[in-house]
Amino acid sequence: MNIGEAAAAVALPAKTIRYYEEIGLVRPRRDANGYRAFVETDLHKLRFLGRARALGFSIEECRALLALYEDDSRASGEVKAIASKHLAEIATKIADLRAMEATLSHLVETCAGDGRPDCPILADLGGEPH
Repeated sequence: MNIGEAAAAVALPAKTIRYYEEIGLVRPRRDANGYRAFVETDLHKLRFLGRARALGFSIEECRALLALYEDDSRASGEVKAIASKHLAEIATKIADLRAMEATLSHLVETCAGDGRPDCPILADLGGEPH
């Protein structure tokens, strides 16, 4: 199947598939005319990559996970280590977002939002003391 058909089958943009090929994550065969020819194993890898990326794994983490997926002698501990590290990074990002939310929520609450020019939001953004 061609790249358009593959893209539709795995719900990924053709541009993403070309990028995955460029960086060596997938290697579809080429027809005699030079066009990509995707087979079911390519589609499976693309679905795998799409799901991994949707979970926020980096390209390098995807590369490692895909290699482990294809290795029948893999140790699940290696997979768990990659996923655990990623989970810890997500938890850190969530904590950072919660801190941002709390700060911004406080600033919004303390701003009168009326016709006066003084505004604690702008003061905070400008590094001014409140």
